[in-house]
Amino acid sequence: MLRYGIRPIEPGEIPLLRDFLYEAIFQRDEHHPLPRSILDEPELRVFIEDYGRKDDHCLVAVVDGRVVGAVWARILSGPIKGYGHVDDQTPELAISLYREYRGQGIGTELLLKMLELLKAKGYARASLSVQKDNDALRLYERVGFTIVDENEQEYVMVHKLGDG
Repeated sequence: MLRYGIRPIEPGEIPLLRDFLYEAIFQRDEHHPLPRSILDEPELRVFIEDYGRKDDHCLVAVVDGRVVGAVWARILSGPIKGYGHVDDQTPELAISLYREYRGQGIGTELLLKMLELLKAKGYARASLSVQKDNDALRLYERVGFTIVDENEQEYVMVHKLGDG
């Protein structure tokens, strides 16, 4: 059993979000990955640019002192919205783990801890987007996310945090 801890991100670790954003991109063809420069696209950059605002929250998973995964939430209400945007009061989540740490329950624990944190902060719900053929879809459904919208490739999912 792999031993890991979950804690808030530290300021010096914020640059790691760029790596985790890349890891969060669903890559259908592992033999021909998308170039890392894709992170400079405005629709992706919005997830990490100027991280540290009032409504930014991030938890990391740590194994042997190394950050191996992250889940973060932001209110994306500017001119460029996130893929899972539902309104300007709902934080949108991004989550990823380095490949070798997937499938061990770390992502589930990260997600559950973030949902607890957002509920404690008073948010009514959280959202995310997921490619329809991404295995993570099952994780999101298992922890209580429901599909509220879709397009040809993705679902937008919401998790109710409060009683309202």
